[in-house]
Amino acid sequence: MPGSSESRYIKLEGNGKNLQTPSERIPAGIYTSVNVDSRRRWKSAISVSSSDESVVWGNSVILSSHSLPALSVVIRASFELGRMLGGGEVIGELQMSWDQLLDHGDEPFDLSFPPVRGVHPSLELKVAIVHACDDQDDALFDASDAGCKLQPLVDCEIVRHTDAGHAQLAAYVTGETVSHLIDAVKHFQLVLDQCPVSHPDHATALTNLACARLIGYISNDLEDIDVTTSLFRDALALRPQPHPDHTLSLYNLTEALSWRHNKESTAADIREAAQLYHELLPLCPESTYLRSIAVGENGVDYVIRRCNKLPKDASDKDIHLRRVVLELCPLDHQLRPRALDKLARAVQARFDQHGSIDDLDTSIQLRREAVSLCPEGHAGRDTYLNNLADSLLSRFHHQGKPNDLDEAISLHKEALRLRPVEHKYRDVSLDNLGGALAARFNERGDIDDITRAISLYRESLTLCPPGHPRRDTMLHNLALALDVRYDKSHVSEDLDEAIDLYCESLRLRRLDHPERHRNLLNLSSALCSRFRQTQKNEDVEEAITLCQQSLEALHSLHPDRHYSYFRLREAYMSRYQILHDPADLSLAIENFRLASRHPTQGFPERIREVIEWARQAEVCGHESTLEAYQMCFEHFDSHVMTRSSITSRREAATAFRGARSLPVDAASCAIRRDNLRQAVELVEQGRGQQWSLASRLRNPVEDLESANPTLPRDYSEISKRVSNATQSSATITDRAAADREAMEYRRLTTQWEAAVAEIRDLPAFSRFLLPPSYEELQAAARQGPVIILIASRYSCSAIIVPTSGDPHHVPLPSIALADLKILKDRFTRAIRESSRMNPRESRTDLIVLLRIIWDQIMLPIVDVLEHVLKLKHRSRIWLCPTAAFTSIPLHAAHPFQTKPDRSGKEPCLEDLYICSYTPTLSALIRSRQLMKKRVPPSFVAIGQGQPGAGKGKALLAVDNELELVHKLVHKLVSATANRTTISGDEATRAGALSALQENTWVHLACHGKQDPQQPYDSHFVMRDEHLTLLDIMERHLPQAEFAFLSACHTAVGDEETPDEVMGGRRCCRKTRRRSFLRVYVWRFGERWRHGLHEGSLGTELCYARGDDESAARAEDSFCSYWCVVVRRIGVVWYIFTC
Repeated sequence: MPGSSESRYIKLEGNGKNLQTPSERIPAGIYTSVNVDSRRRWKSAISVSSSDESVVWGNSVILSSHSLPALSVVIRASFELGRMLGGGEVIGELQMSWDQLLDHGDEPFDLSFPPVRGVHPSLELKVAIVHACDDQDDALFDASDAGCKLQPLVDCEIVRHTDAGHAQLAAYVTGETVSHLIDAVKHFQLVLDQCPVSHPDHATALTNLACARLIGYISNDLEDIDVTTSLFRDALALRPQPHPDHTLSLYNLTEALSWRHNKESTAADIREAAQLYHELLPLCPESTYLRSIAVGENGVDYVIRRCNKLPKDASDKDIHLRRVVLELCPLDHQLRPRALDKLARAVQARFDQHGSIDDLDTSIQLRREAVSLCPEGHAGRDTYLNNLADSLLSRFHHQGKPNDLDEAISLHKEALRLRPVEHKYRDVSLDNLGGALAARFNERGDIDDITRAISLYRESLTLCPPGHPRRDTMLHNLALALDVRYDKSHVSEDLDEAIDLYCESLRLRRLDHPERHRNLLNLSSALCSRFRQTQKNEDVEEAITLCQQSLEALHSLHPDRHYSYFRLREAYMSRYQILHDPADLSLAIENFRLASRHPTQGFPERIREVIEWARQAEVCGHESTLEAYQMCFEHFDSHVMTRSSITSRREAATAFRGARSLPVDAASCAIRRDNLRQAVELVEQGRGQQWSLASRLRNPVEDLESANPTLPRDYSEISKRVSNATQSSATITDRAAADREAMEYRRLTTQWEAAVAEIRDLPAFSRFLLPPSYEELQAAARQGPVIILIASRYSCSAIIVPTSGDPHHVPLPSIALADLKILKDRFTRAIRESSRMNPRESRTDLIVLLRIIWDQIMLPIVDVLEHVLKLKHRSRIWLCPTAAFTSIPLHAAHPFQTKPDRSGKEPCLEDLYICSYTPTLSALIRSRQLMKKRVPPSFVAIGQGQPGAGKGKALLAVDNELELVHKLVHKLVSATANRTTISGDEATRAGALSALQENTWVHLACHGKQDPQQPYDSHFVMRDEHLTLLDIMERHLPQAEFAFLSACHTAVGDEETPDEVMGGRRCCRKTRRRSFLRVYVWRFGERWRHGLHEGSLGTELCYARGDDESAARAEDSFCSYWCVVVRRIGVVWYIFTC
C-alpha cells in the first residue's frame, strides 16, 4: 500500500441499517461519531431514520492515521432534531484498527454491531485513500460538509445526567430491572430541576422524563400516567409548529393518551389521540420511520379501532371526530369501510334528532362508498348493505322518493341472503326487510307485501326468545305490521294481537330507551282503533295519556314530535266522532296544526297530515279549513322545490292521495265562506305548481335594476345555475351520482332562497315571487273577463274575474262533480262513435251533450256577463277550466234551439263572445308581458310525414300542409322575415329543437303521442328520435311566441294532475310561447286526415286572420272557425280544439 502509516489519509463515508434504540423510544434522528483522539471526535449530521430503520447520512470525513492507532465508531440516537441535550442513546459501538478499514480497498463493506432487540445494527462504510493536505486540520474536516465538525467534549452536570438517564433507561428495557428505571427517572428529574421553564432545554428535559415514566407505566412498574401526560403536553406547548421537534412531541403525547385509554378506557383520551394523529400524519413524510410507526397496528390503527367502538353520538363534536377518523383512513385502508359506516351512523342519528335532510343524504353517500369497498365475499358486506338500506328507507319516509324504497328492499334482500339461518344477525335482516315491505304496502297497497312482512317478523321473533336483547324491537315491529294490516282488512284478531305485542314490548323497554316513545305512539294508535270499534272510553283515555308521555320524552325540535301530535289528534278526533264534544274537535285541530307545522319533519308526512286536516275540517265544518288549504299549498311548494328534476317534481306532486283536488276544494271552501277574492288566489296558487316553479327560475328582473343594480345579476345567475342543475339531474341514472347531484341542487336552492329574501327586503319588492294577490291576478282580465270554472266534490261553480272590481260568483246548482265525469265519458264515447260515421250523418249524441253544456254550465255564466257586467256581444272572454272542466269543450256550448219568435236560431256561446282559454291567470299575464318585448318575427314549419320504422303510418298530406302554410305565412310577414321549412330527413329531434330555439313562430305537423303514465315522455314523432315534452321544457326558448300544433293527442290531459295539463299545449305555455293552437286529430286514419287536408282548412283560416298585432288574433280567428265548423258539421269540435 503506498505511503507510510505516518502519511496516510482516508475519506470515510457510511450509511446505517437496522438501527433500533435499546430503550424502544422513537428517535428524532440517528448519527454516528468517530473518536479522533482523546479530546476530540467527529460527529455526523443527524439524519431521520427511514421506514426500514435505515439511515443515509451523505456525510464524509477525512481522517489522518496518526490521530489514533485505532478508531472508535459509535451509532447514537438523538431525540431532538433541534438543540440537542447530551449525546443521545447509544445504539452500537465498535473498536477497529486502520488496517481493518483499509483491508476492504475501495469497495463498500458492512460493519456489524452487537444486537439490539435481536437485530444487528450495521454500517455500510466506504474507505478511500486521499492525498495529504497542506493544512492537515483543514483537510481533516471538509468545509463543504456543514455536518462534519470537531466538537469539544462538554463536561457539565446536565449532559452527564441526561446521558446517564438514557443509559439507565436502555438498561431497564433490555434487562427489565426496575432499579434501572428508578435511576433513569432520577437522572431525568435532576436534569428537569436544573432546566427551568426559561431554559432552552426545558422541553427536552420534560420529554426525557415523560418517556421514562411512560415506559415504566406500559410495563406496569409506574402508575401515575396523568403526570406523564402533563409532561408531554407541556413539552408540546413549548414546541409549536414549525419547531423541528414538534412532530415527535405530537407523537409522544398521542402515545401516552393511547396507553392511558388502553388501561383506563377514557373516551376523552382516544378522541384527543385521533385529533393529534390527524395533525401528525400530514407532517410525517411517507418514507420516515416515525410515520411507519404512527400508521402501524399500535399507532393510528389502534386509535381508529378504539374510536369505532365508541358509542353512537349525534353531537356535532362526535361527528367531527368521526370525520377526523375517516380522514385517517385512506382509500385503500382496511378500516375505511368501518369508519365510513360509523360517520354515517352519527350523521343519521343527528338527522333522527333534528331532521336535516343534508345529514341523511350524507349518511347515504358514506354508506354507498362503504358498500363499494366491500365486494361480494367481503366479511362485512351484509352489514353495510343493511345499513345503506336503512338510510334509504329513512329518506323514503322523509321525502317520499319511490326509488329509495325499491332500492332499500333490494338491498335488504341481498343482506338477508348473506345471513343464513345460523347467522347471529339474521333476525335483524328479517326484521328490516319486513319493515321495508310494510312501507311499500303503505305506499302501494299490495296486500302480499304486508302478509310477507308479518311472516318475516314472526320468523325474526322466533330467533329472539325471552331474554334476547332485541326481543322488544321484534315484538314492537310485528305489532306494527299487524296494526297496519288491521287498518286494511279490519280483522279484529290482528288488532288484539297487535295491542298485546305492543304492551309486552313496552314492558321490556327501559324508561330511557331512545325509541320508547315510538312504542307509546303506536300503542296509542291501536287503542284508538279499538275505541272506534268498541267505544270503550278507557281505551281512548289511555291513548291520550300515552301520546302525552311521548311528547314529554322528546325535545321541542325532535322530528318524531310530529308523530306525537299526529297520534294525539287521532285520539281526540276519534273521541269527537263518538261523543261529539266540541272541545275534542278544538284539541284535534290544534294538534293537526302542530303536526303540520313541525319544522324538522319531512314535507311528505306534513303534507299528508295537512290534507287530512282539510278533509276533517270540511266534514266538521270547522273554521280552520281555509288555513289548512293554505298551509297545504305552502308545503307542496316547498316540497316540490326540493326535487332537482322535472320528472321527480311530478312524482312529488302525484304521490299524495287526495292532492289532485286540493286547488278546487280550497276555492270551493272560500266561495262557501263568501270570500271570492281568496277563492281566486287559492285556485291560482294550487294549480300548476310545477310550472310555477319552472317559471320562477326565469322570472324577468328588469324592474329591479333601478332599485339595486347588483341584485338582478346575482339573482339571474343563481337562477340559471338552479335551472341547469335541474336539467342535468334528469339524465343521471347512477344512484350515488344522483344523490350527490341532489345535495348540490339543495345547496344551490338555499342560495337562491337567500337571493329572493334579499330582494324582498326592498320596499317595492316585498311580494317578489310570492303567490299573487287578487289585485295582481285581476290584470289577466284587462282585455276581457276571465271565467274560472271550479269542479269540486263540495260544489261546482264559476267565478268571473272582471276588468275591475270584485269577482262574481256563478253557482251551478244543476251539475255536480260526478255529473261532469259522466259528461266527459259520454263525450269520449260519442267521439269514438262519430269517428266511424260518415261526415254527412247527424251527430245526435254530440248535439245533446253540447246542449247540456249550454243549459247547465254556460247559460248561467252568460246571464251574469250580459245582465250584471253588461258585457257587449262579440267581446272577448277567457275560460279558465279546472279539474273535470278541462275535459269539456266549454266554448262549443250551444242551445240548438229556435228563438221563441221563430226569427232564427238561438245564439250559441261563440255567437255571443270570442272565447279563448288560459290554463291560469298568471300564464295569461306573463304572455302579455312578453309581448312587449317582441323580436323580429321568424317562422319555421316542421313536418314529418314519413316517420321511422315502427313509429306510425305515413302521413301523406303533410307536405301539402307545409306548402300551404308557407304560402300563407308569406302574406303575413315582411319580406325580410326568415321563413324556414324542415321536413323529411331534416325533421329530426335535434333539428326540431334547434328550430324551436331560433324562431318565434312554429308550425308542427306530425304524429303525436300522449303518455298518460309518464306525461313528460309524451312526444312528437320525428325521423330519428322522438321529440319529447321534456326535451322542449328543458330548452330555454326566449323568442318563442306562437305554436300551431297539427298533431294527434296534443290536447289530452294528465289524469293524475289534470290542472297541470301535461300535453303539448301546456308545454308550449311553459316554454313561454305567447300563444298556441293545435289541430287535435283523434286517430281517424288517413281518410279523415286527408279529407281535412291535415288540418289545412283550419290552418288557412288561422293564418289568413293573423296580423302583426299579436298571435292572439290568430287564436281568435281559429276559435271562430272552430265554432262555424261545429254548427255546420257537428263533429269537428273534437278535431280542432283551442
